[in-house]
Amino acid sequence: MKQAWWKERVFYQIYPRSFLDSNGDGIGDLRGIIERLDYLQSLGIGALWLCPVYDSPNDDNGYDIRDYESIMAEFGTMADFDALLEGLHARDIKLVMDLVVNHSSDEHAWFTESRKAKDNPYRNYYIWRDGTDGGTPNNWASFFSPSAWKLDEATGQYYLHLFSEKQPDLNWENPVLRGEVFAMVNRWFDRGVDGFRMDVINCIAKDEGLPDGSGAPNAAGYALAFEHFANRPKFYDYLRELRENCYAGRDCLCLGEAPFTSPEEGARMLDEETGIFDMIFPFDLMEIDDGPNGKYDPVPWTLARFKQIVNRWQIATEHGWGSLFWSNHDQARAVSRFGCNDSEERRVRSAKMLAVAMHLLRGTPFVYQGEELGMTNTPFPDEIAIRDIEGINALNETRATGRQDAIWKGILHKGRDHARTPMQWNAKKNAGFTTGEPWIMVNPNYVSTNAATEEDDADSVLHFYRKLIQLRNGSKTLQYGSYRPLWTEHKQLFAYARELDGETFTIVCNMIGEEMSLPQVKLGECILSNIYSENQTELQPFEARVYFR
Repeated sequence: MKQAWWKERVFYQIYPRSFLDSNGDGIGDLRGIIERLDYLQSLGIGALWLCPVYDSPNDDNGYDIRDYESIMAEFGTMADFDALLEGLHARDIKLVMDLVVNHSSDEHAWFTESRKAKDNPYRNYYIWRDGTDGGTPNNWASFFSPSAWKLDEATGQYYLHLFSEKQPDLNWENPVLRGEVFAMVNRWFDRGVDGFRMDVINCIAKDEGLPDGSGAPNAAGYALAFEHFANRPKFYDYLRELRENCYAGRDCLCLGEAPFTSPEEGARMLDEETGIFDMIFPFDLMEIDDGPNGKYDPVPWTLARFKQIVNRWQIATEHGWGSLFWSNHDQARAVSRFGCNDSEERRVRSAKMLAVAMHLLRGTPFVYQGEELGMTNTPFPDEIAIRDIEGINALNETRATGRQDAIWKGILHKGRDHARTPMQWNAKKNAGFTTGEPWIMVNPNYVSTNAATEEDDADSVLHFYRKLIQLRNGSKTLQYGSYRPLWTEHKQLFAYARELDGETFTIVCNMIGEEMSLPQVKLGECILSNIYSENQTELQPFEARVYFR
């Protein structure tokens, strides 16, 4: 196995709008992040994934980019960005930027030119089509709206948008467009960034002719045709071209978000000799509690299914490398989904257990901001309190069907805004996030769940994360060792071994809220646990232990 910096470091993901506001306008910014670099260093973080900070009209909170080479005014200036980069590198923390090139904003200069006329030089930077039989060019649905097509009155043609109407898809068939993207990426590399996490990058290639999708139609008759735009053959060609033009000769991370990707397809993408990515973010685990009608129709997840997903991806990355995460900016809070929040004791204990279960697997751990505090879902009082375009559109689309109440319950469980409420720094007003009016509500539990309070509590989730990260940072076995699942049929226990050069770490986690007996085998010395217990033969609800021999 080849060694690499991104295999040995623990990543931390920052959603800038919600991390820390330095100027009192209610919106997090780059200077706020700079103020907390010592916090990241004290946590043991070795790399930062920064969600988009580019100029954007914010239809999708920065994932609709108006200018790839300027900073959003709300976040600061390019001088602020350079200061952030310098501060990170001075602390030996790498910076990985978010790259969104499946689509741009409809306010990007390329698109404003593209929509002027059919013969405009920028027309082919996007995907334009004539309508069919008085309707859209095909039956494709958008992730954010019923149809993936928007009629542009000026030229009488439709443009494709797999996401918001304000996020037109870029046309990767156009070599001129690809050249523009590669040049932009190289300018960021030359500025000093250490890699990119590429948003829905496996959707950039669409099947020739854009045939109709075969999936179940939505209420408006459109189908999510991922079989025609996810992981298509030309996608591999485009990524190889990107790597040849931008990554060759650089020690930088190529990380892709890859929905609709099976472990078998992931193994192909990640093979160290022939693959196209260093790491990917698959979606299997994040969809474990999706119901028959999708993410806003949640069902209870099962430990058996969880083990199956983990084991398949550990096998898939044997000749490559995997990402390890419970949550991100698109997911609800992990302790509310996968742990227990019915008491303070169980919140703290299950938050620690989840960290042990995930972050000692083979792969690179990603900590989402606030996860290290055990932050929970927010009790939004009504739909006026949410800001996420996905949730808002889902509610609007279901008003006519009578499912609005059901969708609202789904949003309260799995909505993206749970991850986007302000970081809880202290027990002062607005959790210390801002002196102004926050752009989205603060979780009311900030009074007890916050960084300052946990800093003073040696038994807090924050201190436990520091111990866990320190353990992984100091062990080649936990970084590069093999993975071996244990007791795979056990109904409560998630356990595995990490082995290298005669060392063995055994990780055991009771993932269910009931006491259980520990299998009677020699596991070695218990070097880390989330609770103190003299009874070594029983595991308390949500107890986790790490053994070494």
